[in-house]
Amino acid sequence: MEFLLDYGLFLAKIVTFVIALMIVISVIVGGSKKSKQGSEKGYLEITPLNKQFDELKEAMKLATVSDAGQKLEQKKLQKEKKKQLAEDKRALKKSDASSSTVKSKVFVLKFDGNMSASAVTNLREEITAILTQATIQDEVVVRLESAGGMVHGYGLASSQLDRLKKMNIPLTVCVDKVAASGGYMMACVADKILAAPFAIIGSIGVVAQMPNFNKILKKNDVDFELLTAGEHKRTLTMFGENTDKGREKFVEELEETHRLFKKYVSSRRPQIDIDRIATGEIWYGSNALNMALVDEIKTSDEYLVSKIESSDVFEVCYVLKKKLHQKLGIAAEESADRLLIKWWQRLTQDSNKHI
Repeated sequence: MEFLLDYGLFLAKIVTFVIALMIVISVIVGGSKKSKQGSEKGYLEITPLNKQFDELKEAMKLATVSDAGQKLEQKKLQKEKKKQLAEDKRALKKSDASSSTVKSKVFVLKFDGNMSASAVTNLREEITAILTQATIQDEVVVRLESAGGMVHGYGLASSQLDRLKKMNIPLTVCVDKVAASGGYMMACVADKILAAPFAIIGSIGVVAQMPNFNKILKKNDVDFELLTAGEHKRTLTMFGENTDKGREKFVEELEETHRLFKKYVSSRRPQIDIDRIATGEIWYGSNALNMALVDEIKTSDEYLVSKIESSDVFEVCYVLKKKLHQKLGIAAEESADRLLIKWWQRLTQDSNKHI
């Protein structure tokens, strides 16, 4: 155990040094330029997936015929394109008289979650943009990957998805790898949840863990003082001596958060047995289907290809321009997150723990 503590302290020093170095560099870079008034604006990237799919299909078709047959195949494809273009023009003219001839639209979003759910910054802009155009005949598909994180961050991300529901726009969430804890909090907002067979689903629980270095400080004659106003301003601390009363209050707060989490999930998916699944456990896609945590076993690729046949599918991505010092700060934060999580998982030797 002493070796693990020494290893942890050594790793903490490295992380601290890296973060400090990043901060110094960011301050130098940031100070070398005059800051502009207001925040940096981003821009929307909208990719028509139908066109991408057609190009992929065409490339495969040409690659799988003989050299002699490629010219004939290219001519055939050109004729098909002209025919399709003419049909689209006719449909567009008809749509002026009848909206029923207009193809429905599918807007695809991607959410890669981290501990702080920082992708919510982009998500809110993407949803705002979609709401200017989407109707109840359209659909929003979110390709969601997240093992969860901080409660308030994922609470806000879930609220952003709720904006679509309030406007009666169909929402589908696709989980190819993992939607656990805060990730599942987001997923359960959807009208329909699709999961790959071995995607990790669930973990409806709350966990908090922290090291306490009080004994090490005492051993080295280091005093630590923590001053607060308010009985429960600080319940547990990394450096002070924690009390049973503080632990009891901390657990009480965890239980209250868990109660709110369960209520949130059950209100959006009333078909599940919340007491059975809200144990913090995880399930793979196929088993999650049996628990009513998801609605269908299907990958996001399979679902989107099926939509391309009948709808105009667009991938929507909000790109926020960042200055060099901002990129360095984000990189430092994510590196520290990964290092600390890996270190703590090795100490606990529990790969099923999720924050």
